[in-house]
Amino acid sequence: MRVTSVDLVFDGQCGFCTRAVNWILRLDKHSRLRVHPSQRAGVRERFRLSPDDRQEAAWAITPQQRISGAGAINLSLDAALGVSLFSPLYRLPGVRWAQDRIYAWVSSHRYLLRGTVPWCTSRPEDCELAVEGMSCSLPGPSTNPVCSA
Repeated sequence: MRVTSVDLVFDGQCGFCTRAVNWILRLDKHSRLRVHPSQRAGVRERFRLSPDDRQEAAWAITPQQRISGAGAINLSLDAALGVSLFSPLYRLPGVRWAQDRIYAWVSSHRYLLRGTVPWCTSRPEDCELAVEGMSCSLPGPSTNPVCSA
């Protein structure tokens, strides 16, 4: 089944995540992918994501499914390229296991990995700074937000 469109929710305060999203968007020649930083007002409610959901993984959402982590990246690549290749590959024995572990490592180290200016830094009007009872500030154009309770 070829995916026609996907909503991709990602960590807009992460430079590595922003770099990955920008790369996938460059592949998307037919505008099948809609990206949403998890810090955008109303994203959590619209896609029924808990604060933990938003913080732990990227999410790919279609009318038929909601998938997180490595599966979300595979589904987003399928949509961007207009193919049905990466998601079926992800379902092969051993592939899901390996990709999920790699994704978990990358996700837990994402703020240490090389990226670009985070989405919420370059587009502050697209992100909320106060999230879940925390006050956050963006100290500089290439730094991660500093949050406190």
